[in-house]
Amino acid sequence: MHQALIDLWYGFGVAFEPHNLMWSFFGVLVGNLIGVLPGMGALSAISILLPLTYVMHPVPAILMLAGIFYGSQYGGAIGAILLNLPSHPPHAVTCLDGYPMTKAGKGGTALGITMISSFFAASVGIIVMIFCSPLLVEVAFKFGPTEIFSIMLLGLLAGATMSRGSPLKGVAMTLFGLLCGVVGTDVNTGTIRFSFGLLDLSDGLELVAISMGLFGAADFLVSVNKMSIISTSTKLKLRDMRPSMAEMKQAFMPMVRGTLVGTLFGAMPGTGPTITTFIAYALERKVSKTPERFGTGMLAGVAAPEASSHSKTQVDFIPTMSLGIPGDAVMALILGALLIQGIQPGPQLITEHPDIFWGLIASFWVGNVLLIVLNVPLIGVWVKLLKVPYKYLFPSALFFIAVGVFSTQNSLFQIWEVLAFGVIGALLMALDFSVAPILLGFVLGPMVEENFRRALLLSRGDMMIFIQRPISAWFIAASALLIIVQVWARLRKGKGKGKKDMLPKTA
Repeated sequence: MHQALIDLWYGFGVAFEPHNLMWSFFGVLVGNLIGVLPGMGALSAISILLPLTYVMHPVPAILMLAGIFYGSQYGGAIGAILLNLPSHPPHAVTCLDGYPMTKAGKGGTALGITMISSFFAASVGIIVMIFCSPLLVEVAFKFGPTEIFSIMLLGLLAGATMSRGSPLKGVAMTLFGLLCGVVGTDVNTGTIRFSFGLLDLSDGLELVAISMGLFGAADFLVSVNKMSIISTSTKLKLRDMRPSMAEMKQAFMPMVRGTLVGTLFGAMPGTGPTITTFIAYALERKVSKTPERFGTGMLAGVAAPEASSHSKTQVDFIPTMSLGIPGDAVMALILGALLIQGIQPGPQLITEHPDIFWGLIASFWVGNVLLIVLNVPLIGVWVKLLKVPYKYLFPSALFFIAVGVFSTQNSLFQIWEVLAFGVIGALLMALDFSVAPILLGFVLGPMVEENFRRALLLSRGDMMIFIQRPISAWFIAASALLIIVQVWARLRKGKGKGKKDMLPKTA
């Protein structure tokens, strides 16, 4: 514990360096702005700004991307509460009670509770990161290529089967991402694979181009017909955002329960913030003495899901940074940004790059304080930005996407990659496929292949090594259990549907 506090103090020294603080502030500001705008989530923002990290030092680059991530989480709550507009899926639950509070003249209170819940939950998430890290350092050297392969396999399966929609569709998208990841030159043999004779593909597909295509261009193609302006007459003053002591007392326990839900799910790879917010809301309804009042403007219905979303956002960094397993698509992009910088995420990141790890943890607190300072005066500005028509918003985004992707390697071919993956992403969205597992498969695929082949080289081709080593065996067992649970749930659902169809129809 004493060592963790010393490391945290060192992290604050890194976070308060002027250029690091400036980029952290920039990330929080952009994330907040992007979070308010419908359809423009953290994925879009990080995808557009990812090329910028090519010319940056690793520490400010990661601080900026992290600031965008948790800044957008709070920004998304503003549209949900004030305009019943769930800009991003995790905030759909917040609409249920947040917007009725706005209609009842309590929109400011809802935003105030959201701000307090987010800071409280983020602080708990940061504390969990601080005191888990020494434990992670202890187990770091027990992870060889065998264990890394097994845990990444579990991450791939969790990300695929727990994504939105059908688990089978999630697996299909992950496999597509894995296929995209093996395009290019094989690092072991030097053989060029799946390039179709195109010299531009010899270095593989670009993470920036894929992410911009799937989450930037695809969003534009899906939303191209939405040309209406969002009208609002909402006005808020500073005193409206101060909840009373009675309201704070009412929201405190839901805030604590939501934080615990988010912290628990944050450590589990593949579980996005949307699942977390729905579970937190369902738990509040279960423990409430008046569950019928949910949906009419209950403070618990705002505090719990927002707290769970923010604690999940912070704790998500634990599996990403320490094990190299992204919890969701945004984490996969941040993982990609580390790899671009030549930094290998994994158990040894804490000891090899303490400035990145501890600077990032300290920046979470700094960034969350900046969020509070920013949002008090800027709420009115965010509300006005919601009036921007889509016909101006999306072409501007496409322009910045094209400039951003071209600037990475001055290659027009990568703009064609963005276009191709934009069309693929739009078609998959229209067919109700989740595109996030593609990014998960693409980022983890080469690392899974490399560690699998390295493990087999060490064991001279003996596949039993994955079961003989205890840590690896546990993760392989967890992967098998995950598949069995998903298959059983699917069969049970099909059987229940069959029985329902057999029931006689009444007039």
